[in-house]
Amino acid sequence: MKTILLLTISNIFMTFAWYGHLKFKDKPILIVILCSWLIAFLEYCFQVPANRIGHGIFTAAQLKTIQEVITLLVFCGFSILYLKEPLKWNYLVGFALIIAAVFFVFKKW
Repeated sequence: MKTILLLTISNIFMTFAWYGHLKFKDKPILIVILCSWLIAFLEYCFQVPANRIGHGIFTAAQLKTIQEVITLLVFCGFSILYLKEPLKWNYLVGFALIIAAVFFVFKKW
């Protein structure tokens, strides 16, 4: 559970680093890049320990899959709450197909 919590926190920072600047298109790109790097540093402060703690419980492929699902969930909330962009049905279908990949990654074959 610690891994999932750390990955979630990491993804919140990552999402702001990657997409938060979209509300500040009037700011100089260099300032936006520097701010994004600072936010991304915080993301790494949670991502690296999450992967270190989680590896051994999960494989690297499983950790990556968990991270991608968390990223999609965080992004959905971010898109609606921060960017004020609606989630269209086709986005949700696409995200659901990605989440369906979890079955294949975690299935014991």
